[in-house]
Amino acid sequence: MNSDRIILGIDPGTNIMGYGLIHQKDTKISLITMGVLKLGKYANHALKLKKIFERTLGLIEEYKPDELSIEAPFYGKNVQSMLKLGRAQGVAIAAALYKDVPIFEYSPKKIKQSITGNGNASKEQVAAMLANLVEITHSPEFFDATDGLAAAVCHYFQGDKVQTGKSYSGWKSFLKDNPERKG
Repeated sequence: MNSDRIILGIDPGTNIMGYGLIHQKDTKISLITMGVLKLGKYANHALKLKKIFERTLGLIEEYKPDELSIEAPFYGKNVQSMLKLGRAQGVAIAAALYKDVPIFEYSPKKIKQSITGNGNASKEQVAAMLANLVEITHSPEFFDATDGLAAAVCHYFQGDKVQTGKSYSGWKSFLKDNPERKG
């Protein structure tokens, strides 16, 4: 396991994208920053995707993360919402791939399980546990920020167990594992 690294965590969304960055030094982690990208003011879905791509690129350029941990879309009843969420995740992944940042993907249940010990934990429970783990001094405006931070901390907890997350070194390896995304 890399003992000195920066991990960017993203909770993708088409209305609010949450993000958090942590610095790992040996076995200690500390909060660098967390926040949200508010997208509700944009009516055009394509413009929202552009803003997600730009903000993710901006975070990568500013903080130079060694890895990106992203929450995978969960299966819901609304197909249109799933498509939009998948696109949001896709453009964040594209930004990381563009900057050669390795990507790790975790299910919402896996993230909650690694933070709280309970895969069905509430957003409030996840936020409370994170406040203890990385010494959050202010309460974020949206749980999307702590969800993004949770993705980063989840990846830290995985250590060398990379098989629990997916890592892609480029488009070719990503498409090999995700043939349905080619088209």
